[in-house]
Amino acid sequence: MMTNPLLDFSDLPLFDQIQPEHVGPAMDDLLAKAETALAQVTADDFPATWSGIAGVLDVATENLGRAWGAVSHLNSVADTPELRAAYNAALPRVTEFWTRLGADERLYAKYKAIDVASLNEEQLQAHKNAIRNFVLSGAELTGADKERFALIQERQAELSQKFSENSLDATDAFAYYATDDEVAGVPDDVLQTAAQAEAEGKAGYRLSLKMPSYLPVMQFAESSSLREKLYKAYTTRASDQALPEFSQFDNSTVMREILALRQEESRLLGYQNFGEVSVVAKMAKSPEEVVTFLRDLARRARPYAEKDIADLRRFAAEKLNQTDPQPWDYAYIGEKLKEARYAFSEQEVKQYFTAPKVLTGLFRIVETLFEVQIREDSAPVWKPGVAFYRIERDGQLVGQFYLDQPARTGKRGGAWMDDVRARWLRPDTGKLQTPVAHLVCNFAEGVGGKPALLTHDDVTTLFHEFGHGLHHMLTQVNEHDVSGISGVEWDAVELPSQFMENFCWEWEVLRQMTAHVDTGEPLPRTLFDKMLAAKNFQSGMQTLRQVEFSLFDMLLHTSHNPDEDLMGLLNEVRREVAVISSPAYSRTAHTFSHIFSGGYAAGYYSYKWAEVLSADAYAAFEETAAANDEAGSDKSTVSVEAGRKYRTAILEAGGSRPAMESFKAFRGREPSLDALLRHQGMA
Repeated sequence: MMTNPLLDFSDLPLFDQIQPEHVGPAMDDLLAKAETALAQVTADDFPATWSGIAGVLDVATENLGRAWGAVSHLNSVADTPELRAAYNAALPRVTEFWTRLGADERLYAKYKAIDVASLNEEQLQAHKNAIRNFVLSGAELTGADKERFALIQERQAELSQKFSENSLDATDAFAYYATDDEVAGVPDDVLQTAAQAEAEGKAGYRLSLKMPSYLPVMQFAESSSLREKLYKAYTTRASDQALPEFSQFDNSTVMREILALRQEESRLLGYQNFGEVSVVAKMAKSPEEVVTFLRDLARRARPYAEKDIADLRRFAAEKLNQTDPQPWDYAYIGEKLKEARYAFSEQEVKQYFTAPKVLTGLFRIVETLFEVQIREDSAPVWKPGVAFYRIERDGQLVGQFYLDQPARTGKRGGAWMDDVRARWLRPDTGKLQTPVAHLVCNFAEGVGGKPALLTHDDVTTLFHEFGHGLHHMLTQVNEHDVSGISGVEWDAVELPSQFMENFCWEWEVLRQMTAHVDTGEPLPRTLFDKMLAAKNFQSGMQTLRQVEFSLFDMLLHTSHNPDEDLMGLLNEVRREVAVISSPAYSRTAHTFSHIFSGGYAAGYYSYKWAEVLSADAYAAFEETAAANDEAGSDKSTVSVEAGRKYRTAILEAGGSRPAMESFKAFRGREPSLDALLRHQGMA
């Protein structure tokens, strides 16, 4: 009998063997075992002990979670019609089980009966979280309300998946075949990739809406009409404003139903809106506190944003003969202004960031800061270009990670970190399970036999995701529910990721991770100085852009009526916050995956909230460097001393205590907004 790779938990997932036909039978088996475990621990005669429940139920549900995680991961990075069908067929059953488990009143009662005096500090935090999550999962509901709550969870899972599929399919379906004249100004490496049109029997250059194609066109294409075509296609993806041939991907009704279900869920739980539900497990105390924070940040950033837009319009009129620039023109104008003001272009910088050299440099920083070693490792992977590594300290395995860098058809856009398994002192074997992570990006592939070239934004993205990975992998917590990123408040979870971005602006770091793709020469100091001078170029506009998304998200989940068209709210927020007017057809919310299919609903503000934490945390490294400089020693921010303190206070602690406690353990005080404003040139 052929074994099912999804049922093999002896080591890492067998990604090279998993097929769509394995999904259904594996879920049958694992769901049945989880049901048996649930029945066992909720029996009247089963002792209400932490270790007893963990040894039976947590072992079964962790296997289910790991197998379903592998399927979900493949659905995100290697989508096929067959896998999608298998995933969607299993999704309702998996969702139903997790929903029922979270709301099981017998299990809830068993957890409440555990003697908390018998728990260690990690278990106490995990127990506290568990009790809170039972309540939020409807464990205190009864009768028809409980049944309705379960149906809402199942339907939301289906709708979130549909939203994600529509967004991916709408992006993949679009192609524009541009002529030689239209692509004037577009970088050669982008054109080489776009030259695949000939292989499809089409003339011209095939331009897509994936970032490695779309963004360079918006930045560098001299043709405003070409930029407008792609801009309109991009901002109307998966919406009622898309071209008729793409109408099947419209997310409008999906979004409306998701919002209505979230509102209904909130009312069942005794809250006024989903924003109130969202903040229960976050650092922020209320939606009102979040809205106040965002509007305060917008007020501080607005003068800088207004100066940014005035500079762009003045430059466009004086140098580009554009007296009425449109939204699709600003990326191009911005690139030209940057070149004129700072005498460099993103394309020039990109030649120095070859992917292998950047990765080597990133690993060197991490090894120095956190006293670990990163080595190549081997594991079954889903695509040939996927790499696998291990992290060690003093010869002992700490964690492992997959790295999937290139963009491709069937892979959803963006970048993310996800866990494969968590660190856990397993109750069934007594052995320590080490953590494993997925790090996923969407970078352009190398062309002409040369290594892939990364923009500086790509480099920052890689550091960002690696920061998430470090949070997951360097934990020293043994309870899997609060180890690594598990149990960390959602509005603090971006702290380690945004913290790592800061090193992308340090000369001592960049000079060791750059090599010109043709000459091998490192990034010249003169070019770095220009980049640094331009670091906060348009930071006011960028801050308002993030505030716009965040404020829209929170108001959407608090004051908005789901029966009404959300474009009314979005336009109100744009009028309040934005300094560039969007066309009436713009439907960016229709691919806002973070809040409709990515876990950030009423939580997108977390990026700006955590940026305050990360900027203040990085300031400690700057202070150490300044003190060392005064003492005549190493002035680099890559400080082993500061790194060790940060690692132990924040990374190793994971979710085993409130994020504010971890921050104060590192900084000795609560966070301040000052460092963020200073870092972004808005002090």
